[in-house]
Amino acid sequence: MKKYLILILFFLGVFRLNAQEYQTAISVHDPVMIRQNNRYYLFSTGWGINVWSSADRKSWKKEQPVFSKAPEWAVKAIPEFKGHIWAPDIYFHEGKYYLYYSVSAFGKNTSAIGVATNATLDPDSPDFKWTDHGKVIQSFPGKTNWNAIDPNVISDEKGIPWMVFGSFWDGIKLAQLSKDLLHISAQADDIPTIASRKKVPGAPNPPAVDGNPVDAGGNAIEAPFLFKKSGYYYLFASIDYCCKGEKSTYKMIVGRSRSIKGPYLDRNGIAMTQGGGTLVLEGDAGWYGVGHNAVCSFDGIDYLIFHGYDAKDKGVPKLRIEKLNWLNEWPLVIEK
Repeated sequence: MKKYLILILFFLGVFRLNAQEYQTAISVHDPVMIRQNNRYYLFSTGWGINVWSSADRKSWKKEQPVFSKAPEWAVKAIPEFKGHIWAPDIYFHEGKYYLYYSVSAFGKNTSAIGVATNATLDPDSPDFKWTDHGKVIQSFPGKTNWNAIDPNVISDEKGIPWMVFGSFWDGIKLAQLSKDLLHISAQADDIPTIASRKKVPGAPNPPAVDGNPVDAGGNAIEAPFLFKKSGYYYLFASIDYCCKGEKSTYKMIVGRSRSIKGPYLDRNGIAMTQGGGTLVLEGDAGWYGVGHNAVCSFDGIDYLIFHGYDAKDKGVPKLRIEKLNWLNEWPLVIEK
């Protein structure tokens, strides 16, 4: 009898461990998602870059971070950087996964974007190994009126790779990537702005408000993401303020263009370089703010992947996944 009791307790223990291994309503910031075979992989801001995996986009398993220690190049480039990596983006190209990531000092454009590659996202595969390739682009206080964070990579209709990035300062920037996807092709002083909250392109950056970082100013736009559909490039971005828990005012906007270079116009025909942008989703009674989105297509259905500050949990950022509908070729979110 004692033997059977021990076996029962053993199996119950294993069940509990397996059950605890997976979580729902996970806390993430700046999520991006991709699917390999029948498994979804989620990358988000965190120490070494947080990684989650799931078979159904509902129950998530915490995987090991991409980096076990801070990349040496980043520590040298950004003195304040200690290993907390922001806003990753995952891109698949010719059998290889490219993971772009941000290293920065909060509220300053002492920032850089790096990239690591892997043949697979399956940590159980013998081919699984992240190889870091170092810096893609860097911004410097007083030299570049833009911030090298929040990367997103896309290829145009000719197969040319582009990176959209940026946060505050002069706004969202667009630069062509080298063929190997590891560097920016353009010169640092020749990268155009494709979205801003400033009404007049090239105008001085507005001042910071409400005690926000002075150096960043008040041009509160960031987290760009480009998505191709129906002959258009859709530029999603987040405006107003993240990272404030219950005081977060984050919201998402969008514009579109037939050309990847823009101009990106909202539904009223206002250019995103002149403060335009059609609202996609904002906070409500359940969420203080929502933003930093990606758009993914799985089995012919488009999804908006983003984080929201949960009003039922003291403003903790949580993963949200909403089906993205389209009305007159404009994105529309109908929340569950």
